[in-house]
Amino acid sequence: MSPEESSIIPIGKSQNSEAGLAPLLLTVIELVRQLMEAQVIRRMDAEMLSDEELDRAAESLRQLEEQVIQLCEVFDIDPEDLNLDLGEIGTLLPKSGEYYPGEKSESPSILELLDRILNTGVVLDGSLDLGLAELSLIHARLHLVLTSKPISQSDRSQDSVLSPQESE
Repeated sequence: MSPEESSIIPIGKSQNSEAGLAPLLLTVIELVRQLMEAQVIRRMDAEMLSDEELDRAAESLRQLEEQVIQLCEVFDIDPEDLNLDLGEIGTLLPKSGEYYPGEKSESPSILELLDRILNTGVVLDGSLDLGLAELSLIHARLHLVLTSKPISQSDRSQDSVLSPQESE
């Protein structure tokens, strides 16, 4: 695969060089919007939402979608360009009508994979030390619980932050 083929490219054809970071930000917003929509659908299917909650969620998602479309118009971006072709990995977003939460597809998009991870849950725990010239300059510790399920107060209290004495 040549370097040109392996680069991330928008699926659509329009290119607006004056838009700056707008396409990237709108792509992230659209990814999060569709991810939230998938979670609403999962909860609706599981009958975990009241009619009022479902109406509020549907209206909020509709308004957010309208705002994304309006911003695409302002920055002269084709909404189709918000989906990225990630080469062998696939696309960022599923094609319209090709994904329903909980159903498997042959070549899932990144959105579908994130939806499955949120539905199942994942815990990331690790640390990172960055430095140069044999000097350790940046220390990072990560404990991340990523799930669409509520996290109980007892789960939260088990997550502790290192005190300055423990980190030395």
